[in-house]
Amino acid sequence: MRYAEVPLALQTDRVISVDALRGFSIFWIIGADGAIWTLERMLRDKGPALSAAGSFLGVQLRHVEWEGLTFYDFIFPLFIFVTGVSIVLALPRLVEHEGRTGAHLHVLRRAALLYVLGLIFYGGLSQHWSDIRFVGVLQRIAICYLFASLLFLNVGRRGLLVALVALLGGYWALMTFVPVPGIGPGSFSRDANLADWIDARYLPGRLWDKTRDPEGLLSTLPAIGTCLLGVLAGLLLKDRRLTPTQKSIWLISSGVAMIFAGYLWGLQFPVIKLIWTSSFVLVTGGYSAILLGVMHQTIDVWRWKAWATIFVWIGANAIALYFINGVAGFEPFALRFVGGDVKVWLDQTVTPGTGVFAAHLLGLVFAVALAGFLYNRKIFLRV
Repeated sequence: MRYAEVPLALQTDRVISVDALRGFSIFWIIGADGAIWTLERMLRDKGPALSAAGSFLGVQLRHVEWEGLTFYDFIFPLFIFVTGVSIVLALPRLVEHEGRTGAHLHVLRRAALLYVLGLIFYGGLSQHWSDIRFVGVLQRIAICYLFASLLFLNVGRRGLLVALVALLGGYWALMTFVPVPGIGPGSFSRDANLADWIDARYLPGRLWDKTRDPEGLLSTLPAIGTCLLGVLAGLLLKDRRLTPTQKSIWLISSGVAMIFAGYLWGLQFPVIKLIWTSSFVLVTGGYSAILLGVMHQTIDVWRWKAWATIFVWIGANAIALYFINGVAGFEPFALRFVGGDVKVWLDQTVTPGTGVFAAHLLGLVFAVALAGFLYNRKIFLRV
């Protein structure tokens, strides 16, 4: 029996840690990242300890140029991983209420809406056809959600594992053995690998990095694998044969194993976010599983919930908050309160950059306040 067909009476209650983890990932995109960037500039030349602390935070809140991994590189795959977990928590209820056909239609509608929102996020039809960004963050989430959901609805756990291995192994084989014209096979360098070559020649519209796109065509295949890792983690959370603490232990231990396997694979197939290598999938999937295991143990098992309240609020309307921040921006709105002469006064009174730092923090407060308002009134802007 496919898990989506298991009666709801045999399933466990809502997993609050999943909402918290989803909110944690979006928290760093809707204002916390800008605050850290500004703090880094404020701490420069403020003594060895403060300068070093600011430098460390700045590095971790920026993407690596090519090979390697920082905390900021981990945020997007974490969200896709949580999307996979959420598939397991949500689709069985749809199957129970609307039947398998209704669940499939819901998945198709939601994926299409996410994709359209992604187009609007990057400017929609306000630009010429050649300048429209047909791929992006929301578009990749839509595609990953679509294929992971269809697999979840139609194959069992073994089929999911086979699909995961095929995606990661197949992508590795393509990137390793298919020669890039003029370069040859096995190149993983910037603008000299198969994924970048395909995007440069066959991806329509505007490419984010002009000659390549971090959410390009071929690299979407392993990104679906990231979502499938989340689906498998969700199945583990729903496994009634395990105690809650055993589930946390399994998540953490499997996460450690994936990190080890990912970095080992990375010796041949480097950990690179911009082309979403298979080793990158395992490493970030491992960190995601560990973080989910820790949050599950603290929030769902030990019932230590208060510290995660704002993350739960944000997680309940994550896509809506991300979209609002990208289209309108919480920080520009905050500048209406702490911009102009207030910003100048803060820079002169404290240290240069304080005004922008205050705007980022206030913008983040506005985002959290909106999230709390929607959550407490049970308004969930589902996509």
